[in-house]
Amino acid sequence: MTNSGWGRTESPFHAGEIAIQTRLGIQDRMDRQGRRIIREYLTEQHQKFFARLAYAIVGIVDEFDRPWTSILIGKPGFLSTPSDRLLKVVAKPLPGDPLKDNLTVGNDIGLLGIELHSRRRNRLNGIISSSDRNSFEVTVSQSFGNCPQYIQARTFEFVETSNSVSPQIKEINSFGESENNLIANADTFFITSAYQKESAGIAKGIDVSHRGGKPGFVRIDGEKTLTVPDFSGNNHFNTLGNIELNPSVGLLFLDFMWGDVLYLTGTAEVIWSGREISTYAGAQQLIRFDLQKGYLAKTSLPLCWTTPDFSPFLKDTGSWK
Repeated sequence: MTNSGWGRTESPFHAGEIAIQTRLGIQDRMDRQGRRIIREYLTEQHQKFFARLAYAIVGIVDEFDRPWTSILIGKPGFLSTPSDRLLKVVAKPLPGDPLKDNLTVGNDIGLLGIELHSRRRNRLNGIISSSDRNSFEVTVSQSFGNCPQYIQARTFEFVETSNSVSPQIKEINSFGESENNLIANADTFFITSAYQKESAGIAKGIDVSHRGGKPGFVRIDGEKTLTVPDFSGNNHFNTLGNIELNPSVGLLFLDFMWGDVLYLTGTAEVIWSGREISTYAGAQQLIRFDLQKGYLAKTSLPLCWTTPDFSPFLKDTGSWK
């Protein structure tokens, strides 16, 4: 397979992404860029990248049309590519993860392969083409690489977990002390968004994206609301383009110190203008999230992480204070 880029006549972007690109006067440039770097298959380089990962971020939409973001973990090799259009995942969701009930054949899925220590990341979205108790396969619809911006570098090692002690799982409908502490100290989270209308053709699907900032960059605005600065990126506007057409999103916060995992689902809006944006240096726009439901899984991550090496891109960003 040659690395020829996008081989179709129709755009790799859907109407929401194109609308934002057009509004900002960059649509023609982004169409050319998208056709060059977005593919319907995994390059050899990306296949090797996925094969060495020990974790990946996954996004799905449940039966109630709610997006959720999850982390899957396994020894390197748990992700493999039987072909350049197929990714096989041999891993089980963590306890309390909404993903476990939604790995159904025919469902859309998004996946972010990310290596925090090297700040490398590659994305794909596709359709679940097979699934059993221990694994599933994804037929690739779109695949492309992302830049290293705003990723805090961390190394990890596996830790032994007791099979006799199940993590404590708490369902939430508002933020309490534990959730507030995790969110307030976060320098990283992941967001799943989706636009699944058949009219979008090959550009439809689920996107999983990384967001990073200085600790405290996620502002807690009460018991159900978060506000986040959105920094400059690759200008694809996958996440914001999805929100433009479908406000439902899922967030994932990881407590890298204690191993807690916070799964949130709700709705988001993009704030494109106003004084509030200028109060956070580096913000191009803001994302405001309203919680509908969530789960906090205590000490469920079987990984131990080092303290972060903060991204050099953060020097041009501010804080809410």
